[in-house]
Amino acid sequence: MKNKDKSLSKFLSYVLRHQPDSIDIKLDEQGWTEIAALINQAARHGKRFKLEDLHEAVRTSDKQRFAVSEDGLRIRANQGHSVKVDLALPVTVPPDVLYHGTASRFIASIMKEGLRPGSRHHVHLSTTITTARTVGARHGAPVILKVMAEQMQEDGFQFLVSPNGVWLCDSVPSKYLIRMSDDK
Repeated sequence: MKNKDKSLSKFLSYVLRHQPDSIDIKLDEQGWTEIAALINQAARHGKRFKLEDLHEAVRTSDKQRFAVSEDGLRIRANQGHSVKVDLALPVTVPPDVLYHGTASRFIASIMKEGLRPGSRHHVHLSTTITTARTVGARHGAPVILKVMAEQMQEDGFQFLVSPNGVWLCDSVPSKYLIRMSDDK
């Protein structure tokens, strides 16, 4: 991803996930906003980009963070919102095991209290150790947690999966977490 695309991707994450009011746009109940309004309002607030730039940022987003509507008129973030939205994702049966990456400095608290969404609406989980390690490394030395998703689902927990493959759940109690050894 080019620096220009990365900068736009960060901007889009900020306004579509956390602060749409910062450029005076509105998200509908499912997180969508009109692309034309987004481009116009961004320009009014000093962030200028073209429709082609937006499409390139969406296409090259390393985690496929955004979705453009089928008619090409609207955009939304796929997950990670701190503002209230309902992504209307169906409840889905998870794989037996999922993974969560975190920084080592958080591990004692997590093993005691479980995984909580914090300012987001859901806990984010992945299907691969590699992705979990990458996520965990963003904030320090990574620790990978194995999430016993099948057992959680059997115990009544619900899972969603976003269009970009991120698994979501409301929380993960510590009894469903296994710290993986550092050599795996």
